Amino acid sequence: MEEALLPVKEERWRERMRSWKTEMKEEGRKLGYLAGPMVAVSLSQYLIQVVSNMIVGHLGKLALSSAAVATSLTTVTGFSLLLGMASGLETLCGQAFGAQQYHKLGTHTYRAIFTLLIVCLPISFIWASMAKILSFIGQDPLISYEAGRYAVWMIPSLFAYAVGQPLIKFLQVQSLIFPMLFTSIATLCIHIPLCYVMVYFSGLGNVGAALSISISYWLNVVMLGLYIRYSASCEMTRSSITREAFRGINEFLRMALPSAVMICLEWWSFELLILLSGLLPNPELETSVLSICLTSISLLFTIPYGFGAAVSTRVSNELGAGNPERARSAVHVVMFIAVAEAVFVSATLLASHRILGYAYSNDDEVVSYVSKLVPLVCISVITDGLQGVLSGIARGCGWQHVGAFVNLGSFYLIGIPTAVTLGFFLHMGGSGLWIGIVCGSVCQSTLLSLITSFTNWQQMANKARERVFNEKPSVENDLT
Repeated sequence: MEEALLPVKEERWRERMRSWKTEMKEEGRKLGYLAGPMVAVSLSQYLIQVVSNMIVGHLGKLALSSAAVATSLTTVTGFSLLLGMASGLETLCGQAFGAQQYHKLGTHTYRAIFTLLIVCLPISFIWASMAKILSFIGQDPLISYEAGRYAVWMIPSLFAYAVGQPLIKFLQVQSLIFPMLFTSIATLCIHIPLCYVMVYFSGLGNVGAALSISISYWLNVVMLGLYIRYSASCEMTRSSITREAFRGINEFLRMALPSAVMICLEWWSFELLILLSGLLPNPELETSVLSICLTSISLLFTIPYGFGAAVSTRVSNELGAGNPERARSAVHVVMFIAVAEAVFVSATLLASHRILGYAYSNDDEVVSYVSKLVPLVCISVITDGLQGVLSGIARGCGWQHVGAFVNLGSFYLIGIPTAVTLGFFLHMGGSGLWIGIVCGSVCQSTLLSLITSFTNWQQMANKARERVFNEKPSVENDLT
């Protein structure tokens, strides 16, 4: 009897395996459709600042270090905060779209734009006082002055970012990726010659790069706005501005603030390295080298960030539609891709360690120092690749508040204290600073992986439906 049942059991097992493989292939296809263009979108957007730093870097050490410090502080105090708050739309709009509550997408987006523009007002005053702030915290006077000028010319880009990021999230959650791809690439193609002319032929020098960034950001906003306004693809989701958008700002903030904290705590920890490097002996060299390393991993992070955006869309849509198993499948597929991508990219970076520095500087001392730090940077590439995808899962589910606590503990209880100890007290300089932040990244990736592994997907789906239909998002008991 048992022998007769064996072929039946074996056939059932084979059938389940065929079904699982089919499901994984289908999910992989959906993720690839979203992730590929999103990688290109995030890469094109980030290259605007990378290209600007590269062009400015060839003006000399002072120009490069001041632009690096200004970019670091404007990112810390402005762009990271706006990006984090806008990421709350990945939960709100993504789950609403999955639940076919299309009218809520426009309402949520208007709330986000209005809120982010208000947030820009105090930030712009901080940027206008950047030179005084840097001098007060002990930065080199020349670097402080030049960085302050650079930050002032970046203020228009802040308001463009506040409008552009909610528009990007609005399109992303609907899987309308290709309009963002085309506008991002077009903006980058215009920015490169514009920045070169502004820096070398306008007489503005390094601040010409800041002005060109502002112009390019606003150009991208205009193109995205025209598409949303006139495209038939957005017919069901775009809406007029109503009082409802302003009455629900608290609802947006309940999701936006944890999203901002989760993203900012990590982003700030890396940017803090640039400021700490300015307190080391030979601050121009240390600041330039660490800014090159940070720019490089930020550039490479656009790949896992694209996959994170893709899985955020897939997870939020499926949870909003009440399909927890499909959300789980998306997580399994994207984690496999994330591991493979992280290993491949880090190996490629390690192989090119001798030439990386030349992309940013002609100074042999800078290039040699960068080459020594590349093995540490490779570890950061792996950990950042994993957390970029895991953070996307968190945004899709709506448990950003948990990610915020993870980042707080990983970087500010482990990473930064270790970096300060190694860099200053043990006199390891920039290498010590980077080792410390690597320790924080390893802790962060490990904790986020464990949390994702123990997520109750049915409960996530229930929470998503409650959030969409009852307008009562909860941050308690999201995990089991």
